[in-house]
Amino acid sequence: MQNRFVVMRLLIAILFVQFVCSTNAQDAINYQLPPKEIADLLLAKPTPTISVDSKAEWMLVVERNSYPTVEELGQPEVRLAGLRLNPNNFSPSRQSFINNFQLKNINSEKVFPLIGMPVKLMAGNISWSPNEQKIAFTNTTNERVDIYVVDIATKKVTQWNKQPVNTTIGNAFAWLDDNTILYKAAANALKPMPKKPITPKGPTIQQNIGKVAPSATFQDLIKSPYDEQLFEFMATAQLIQTKNGIETNIGKPAIYSLFTPSPDKNYLLTKVIHPPFSYLVTAAGFPATVAITDLSGNVVKVLAELPSTEGTPSGYDNIQNVPRLFDWRDDEAATITWCVPLDSGLIKKKVDFHDQVFAWAAPFNREVQELFKTKMRYRGTTWGDKNFAWVTEGLTAKQIARVSAFNSVKSDLELLFERNTTDAYGNPGTPVTEKNYYGRSVVKVFNNSILLNNNVGSSPDGDLPFLANFDLTTKKSEIIWRCQKESFEYVSDVIDAEKLVLLTRRESQKEPPNYIIKNLKLRIADRTITDFKNPYPQLVGVTKEKIQYKRADGVDLTGDLYLPKGYDKNKDGELPVLIWAYPREFNNASDAAQIRGSKFRFTTLSWGSPIFYVTQGYAVLDNAEMPIVSVSADKKPNDNFIEQLKLNAEAAIQKLSEMGVGDRNRVAVGGHSYGAFMTANLLAHTQLFKAGIARSGAYNRTLTPFGFQNEERTYWQAPQLYYEMSPFSYADKIKTPLLLIHGDSDDNPGTFPINSERLYNAVKGHGGIVRFVYLPYEAHSYRGKENLLHMLWEQGEWLKKYVKGEK
Repeated sequence: MQNRFVVMRLLIAILFVQFVCSTNAQDAINYQLPPKEIADLLLAKPTPTISVDSKAEWMLVVERNSYPTVEELGQPEVRLAGLRLNPNNFSPSRQSFINNFQLKNINSEKVFPLIGMPVKLMAGNISWSPNEQKIAFTNTTNERVDIYVVDIATKKVTQWNKQPVNTTIGNAFAWLDDNTILYKAAANALKPMPKKPITPKGPTIQQNIGKVAPSATFQDLIKSPYDEQLFEFMATAQLIQTKNGIETNIGKPAIYSLFTPSPDKNYLLTKVIHPPFSYLVTAAGFPATVAITDLSGNVVKVLAELPSTEGTPSGYDNIQNVPRLFDWRDDEAATITWCVPLDSGLIKKKVDFHDQVFAWAAPFNREVQELFKTKMRYRGTTWGDKNFAWVTEGLTAKQIARVSAFNSVKSDLELLFERNTTDAYGNPGTPVTEKNYYGRSVVKVFNNSILLNNNVGSSPDGDLPFLANFDLTTKKSEIIWRCQKESFEYVSDVIDAEKLVLLTRRESQKEPPNYIIKNLKLRIADRTITDFKNPYPQLVGVTKEKIQYKRADGVDLTGDLYLPKGYDKNKDGELPVLIWAYPREFNNASDAAQIRGSKFRFTTLSWGSPIFYVTQGYAVLDNAEMPIVSVSADKKPNDNFIEQLKLNAEAAIQKLSEMGVGDRNRVAVGGHSYGAFMTANLLAHTQLFKAGIARSGAYNRTLTPFGFQNEERTYWQAPQLYYEMSPFSYADKIKTPLLLIHGDSDDNPGTFPINSERLYNAVKGHGGIVRFVYLPYEAHSYRGKENLLHMLWEQGEWLKKYVKGEK
């Protein structure tokens, strides 16, 4: 009996120890599922997209599955030079693949089966041939990447490459003509991957001898000599020409970040990366040689030897003092263009012109021609027919964009318009293009006018996309077609600019997006060419409204309000609220007050949407405007960031309360990335909310010392600003329940997972209510099916516990 009593006491002691240990251990649980309504919404098959030839004769219907499994995300991966690569197939490791194609004749409406498709389709990189009688695409398997071509005449699909394709960096292939493709083969596909030495030859060392070299906070960088060796192994490719089953090597293996044929297909523009590889910037900033070669790979001209971008001066619109933006002129046979800074790369240097643009025509033995100079930072040129070109320049810091017309005969720039980039109402659109003799897209000019397409069309009535005729002489724009107010429709493509035959994409609150052919000149009835069904029947009956309200200082705000199916405020009363937002900076209040978005758009759910919770009885205010505005000309928007966040949040809550739909005492706030940063700040500085959800945010701005988001001042220029904008600095004030979610493989500059780790520890250390969910294999954007379902469960449980149940 005594022995039995001793044993019993021992068992009780063991159980007590286990209980104590379990309460202090990591709260590790299995994957959970959200309510069926939410799970079904997440896993609904996405609405297909389409790819149409320029004559609107053939249409490729493109279908994708919803999300890969976590097991798929956990496949082998190497991370280096800012890249995430699958070492087994020389391709990026995190891709969203096309899982099904359908070929449809638009005139007959007949759908044709494609013979010879890969068994398990994981496609990407769709590209029509020059005559649009073939369609090429890549298909990725666990072992290799291949190029397949659809022959529209025979409806057969065949593999064109013999060697495995290398898609690690830059473009993978390009059409040379209708029967010839150039592609990058994985030069080391048959070689074993370099093995990491157990004992390194020595320490990894970086140094700087007095050179100013500010650096952004990139992730997945090269960290050792072994990483350098591995990057070179993975990225090295052999250019190959494949024609009628015959393959010919072009030049020698190299790390090609770019190769593009000239319009006449006689030359290649190449950019080849070479050592020394940087430990501070990604592969896009490694030293490189820009050159023109012939189709045998022989170098015709070396255009530039570009150094590492480590030395780029900090601050918006500052650049390296080297040539940039190399490209072919689309309106000439083989003319290369590029620009050089006239201010040594420093935008604040007082000069009449900041950039100079040059051109050099084949055979590249004559003098280089100056085309024009720009007063702002040159952004690029869209070439046109009839000696016209659309030239863009601008200043990021001042939020200014300028567009000019370039006349090749007169060799001068003529200003067309200048606007603030945050002025949504003042956006005239982009020029409509058509294919020229070389098969290149150029701006269509007729009767000294061009067509401008704006597929957003922001207005005081909401987004109403439009097509306009822009007179190049008077500089005036006349709208010739605009979306009707009861729907959302934009021009996806202009099939015939002169006859005004358009391909549009139309949707409404009740109708999912579908594609339509319309003829504005003949005014014949619209012809719908797709019949995609509503993938979200669970949302039928949910109401959407674009609400408008003011914050205390008079700035106008908007948001998209979703209310549950069958909700009646007179019977059901005020609802618990979830506000979801993402702050944006503006240099003036008038631009911040503009209405953006449309209440007539079909509700499409991405994985990160808050709209899921309208099915659980919440009022959801999505896209709640959170503008951060310069209060005066000598102030930056962020100079009173916290105060403006408070004003925005107070105004949104007040509006929902006045409408009688939102319970101001049961409001949660959430956001992703910069929206998470916003959320943590609101919880640290206000008592407006019952709970917060912050996903993949940056909470300590000293970890991004050379600027963040749209803040170009460095930590050393504005240390107090960095401190005050960091919710980590006020973690002791965060007493509102905070749910932190972060992908353990976040690849976004600045949002290192350590942000959430440290904020969790800080809030916990001061007795706050906080939960930290670490999602395996997830980058900045989440993709894993199990992770997403669990994330939605976590968010729902958090809202249920701390918001919905609290009156």
